[in-house]
This record gives sequence, structure tokens and C-alpha cells, in this order.
Amino acid sequence: MNNDTQGLVLKKPTVWKELYFYRKSDAIFQLTVAFCERFLPKHGDRTVDQMVQAARSGKQNIIEGSEDGQTSSEVEIRLINIARGSLQELRADYLDYIHTHHLEVWPSNSKRQKKMRDFCHKKNDYEDYEPLVPKMTDEEYANLLLTLCHQTDKMMCAYLRKLEERFVTEGGIKERMYAARTGYRQAQDARTKQLEAENNALKAENAELKARIVELEMRLRVS
Repeated sequence: MNNDTQGLVLKKPTVWKELYFYRKSDAIFQLTVAFCERFLPKHGDRTVDQMVQAARSGKQNIIEGSEDGQTSSEVEIRLINIARGSLQELRADYLDYIHTHHLEVWPSNSKRQKKMRDFCHKKNDYEDYEPLVPKMTDEEYANLLLTLCHQTDKMMCAYLRKLEERFVTEGGIKERMYAARTGYRQAQDARTKQLEAENNALKAENAELKARIVELEMRLRVS
């Protein structure tokens, strides 16, 4: 496959480290590990493993989906949806924690929730949240993660819509390979026709030159 054809078949690679929802998912993972260390038993509680694995699955499937997306939009869409499912599972774990510990899910129109929502909207990396980790109560911490999970999910939904639109208009790799092969063949056919036309023109020109040579030789003989 030459470079031109490869450019038609393969999508431009996505730099997953630059995706805002990946950066938020990485923050969610690291914050979840810290939450479990602070507020959950170190031994004998399966919730810790479930929450850490769900958080890790969220960010890892974004990475794998972005890597595989260069060749397969279908795989990328599937893995991003798996990432969404993992973070939704994690969100449910935080809700369970709040309810079982008789804490409050902050109403969306409350002043503190609006303040947290604005902060999370502007901050994407764990380093932005790390100074808060030892200071937050478990209620503040859990509501922070609920907010981050919700915002990350909305970002992934918007990204999935773009992927699906591109898949509809451009197809998967099979369709792009077919289009590339078809375009290559059409270009080759056009080039072949052009060469044939140039060859026929040269033949006609050559025949005309031969006829003129014969005509000149006959004139020379007569004279």
C-alpha cells in the first residue's frame, strides 16, 4: 500500500492523551484509588476492587479505542461505549456509598454543586484535584466524583456522535479500502487511456513524417 492509498484508508490517529475526556477519566481513576485508600477498608471489601477496576477500565478502553480507531471505527465506537459503561458502574458505586453512609447527593441547583460543577468543567487533570484529596470529607469527595463521571460521560457521548457520523459518511476500513482501490484503478485507467492517446498521436505523426520523406525522395528523383 503506497502512502497516498494508506492516507485514504487509515484515519488520522487520535492523540488520546490530548482528549479532555481521557484526561478526566485518568483523574477519576487516580481520585478513586485515593478515595478507596481513605474511606474504605483495606481488606475484606470487594467494593474496593470493583471501584478501582471500573475506574481503570474507563480510561484504558479510551486508550485502546483511540489506538484501534485508526483502522476500525467500529472497534473504537465499541470500546468507547465500554468505557462509558465502566464509568457509569463507578458512578453507581459512589451513589451506593452516599446512600449506605447516609450522606447527601448535592442537588444540581445548589450553590455548592454549581461551584463544584464549574470547577470540574475547567479542570481536567489529577494534578488539579490532588491538593484537595486530604482535605475533602467523604461526602464532598463522592459528589466530586459523581460530577466528574457525569461530565466525562457527556464528553464521550459527543465524541461518539462524531464517530458515528463519520462512520455513516465514510464507512469502515473495508469501505475505505474499496474506495481507495477503486480510486487507484480509475486513476490507472485514466493514465492508460492518456498514454494510448499519446501513442496514437505519435504513430500518426510518424506516419506523416514517413509520407513526407517519401514525397521528398520522389521529388529529388524527378529533378
